[in-house]
Amino acid sequence: MQMTVLAISLVLMAALAAAFLGAVRASGSGEASEGAEGRRSLLILVMILVGVVVTVASLRPWPHVAQAGEVAGPVVNVSGGQWYWEIDGEQVPQGVPVTFLAHTTDVTHGFGVMDPEGRILFQVQVMPGYVNRVAFTFDRPGTYRVVCLEYCGVAHHDMITEFTVGGEA
Repeated sequence: MQMTVLAISLVLMAALAAAFLGAVRASGSGEASEGAEGRRSLLILVMILVGVVVTVASLRPWPHVAQAGEVAGPVVNVSGGQWYWEIDGEQVPQGVPVTFLAHTTDVTHGFGVMDPEGRILFQVQVMPGYVNRVAFTFDRPGTYRVVCLEYCGVAHHDMITEFTVGGEA
């Protein structure tokens, strides 16, 4: 998935750069100041390079793997509802990919998992009639918090639960 997103981003940036270069070449009016064309071209090249660097840097640490077909390793079923999370088991193994299968029957929820320091590790939209899959490898033991990241009604702020990561699988 990451390489697909990266490839699409690079192709779209190249197309945008080609459009800008075409516009620069077509705007050859004689009223521009001395050296303006060179500065404009340099600015466009710098913007392209910054865009490529930002894209590669932001997509490189993709937090989860997209999976197709059979699920290997531990599977945790997650059910969301107004205003609760139900998670199979309260213990998740450390050091192996854990696949979360998340679904809901009422409204859209945002299944977000935060580490013990309160940093978000990953999130996935949980939609009625659809099972969303996300896999993550927990590197550190501890108590992890599940929160809803999509406003789902008046008690949205209470949609919190926890699970523990620990022990090798």
